[in-house]
Amino acid sequence: MQKQAIFQSKLLPYALVAPQLAIVLIFFYWPALQAVIQSFLLQDAFGLSTSFVWFENYIDLFKEPAYFEAILRTFFFSFAIAVSSLSFALLLAVMADKPLRGSMLYRTLLIWPYAVAPPVVGVLWIFMLHPSLGVLSRYLRALGVDWNPLLDGNQAATLIILAAAWKQISYNFLFFLAGLQSIPRSVLEAAAIDGARPMRRFWTVTFPLLSPTIFFLLVVNIVYAFFDTFGIIDTMTRGGPGKSTETLVYKVYTDGLLGGNLGSSAAQSVILMFMVIVLTGIQFRFVERKVTY
Repeated sequence: MQKQAIFQSKLLPYALVAPQLAIVLIFFYWPALQAVIQSFLLQDAFGLSTSFVWFENYIDLFKEPAYFEAILRTFFFSFAIAVSSLSFALLLAVMADKPLRGSMLYRTLLIWPYAVAPPVVGVLWIFMLHPSLGVLSRYLRALGVDWNPLLDGNQAATLIILAAAWKQISYNFLFFLAGLQSIPRSVLEAAAIDGARPMRRFWTVTFPLLSPTIFFLLVVNIVYAFFDTFGIIDTMTRGGPGKSTETLVYKVYTDGLLGGNLGSSAAQSVILMFMVIVLTGIQFRFVERKVTY
């Protein structure tokens, strides 16, 4: 049996790959190249003249204390969102993997939040936890909690983390459930025969076999927290109060579109892209060592 694909024309393989390559080149590499070029330029206040300033935008950026605060804030948000969404999604996947009546309905309902756009997620959570109009805010006040994310930066950050993690739980749930269903039942049955209790079977058998899925989702969730939380932040807090929820990706937007400093905004986007590449490389270099394929 011959497994190698044979094409009648030598140009057919390139024609099949061409649409995907065109999409990547037009919507990723070309904007990235434009951002790199723009980061070395400086425009006047009216956008009428442009001058080449080399690394001046980068130097001014690293002299700004607010930028380092945004870096630390972004890493904190990424860690909190990834850990909370992965932990809760794994718990739901383990529960949904059990033979329960109506399990297909539960799985379908758990997948639905992933179809909701990030700005809509922000609006939903504002409706629930708005200090004066939110449904859940009434119960928090009844418990004696002075809940006001419009004025308290820590509460606003908590609200962003909850909304962003809730949005990502469905995506993580799909992969965790698929990973659990791919684990051979014979392995779990052998561990049960050896006397391992359910919790011990999970940590010594199930969890190590899920390590490829966990590693993949860890990388995806970090990238999600760095970039895809923009819509949630813009809808819920707009970076406030007092820039307590302004992450790197939102600072690119405020400095570039709202502040009109396109050179600094482009430099920030280049640094952000470089940070994500380095962080992903570190994960593949060190975290992947603990992955069992």
